[in-house]
Amino acid sequence: MQPEEIKARVEAELAGASASVKSDGSHYELTVICDAFAGLGRLQREQQINRILAEAITSGAVHALTNRLYTQAEWDTASKLQVS
Repeated sequence: MQPEEIKARVEAELAGASASVKSDGSHYELTVICDAFAGLGRLQREQQINRILAEAITSGAVHALTNRLYTQAEWDTASKLQVS
C-alpha cells in the first residue's frame, strides 16, 4: 500500500485529521493530528486507526505500522519540544 493511500483513508475517516506517512517499503510511520483524539487514551486512539486500516493490515498490505497520534494542542506542545 502506498503512503498516500494510508493518508487518504485516515483523513477521510477522521474529520479534521491531518495525516502524514513515511515508509521504507514495508514499515510505515503514521503521524495523525486530530482533535477527535481528545479525551481518548493511547489504546483507544490506536484502535481507531486500526479500524480504519483493518483491511490493509489483515491482508498484509500494511505491515509494521508505527502510530504517532496527537490532538492539535498535543502536537503544538510536542513540536515546541521537537518531539515527533
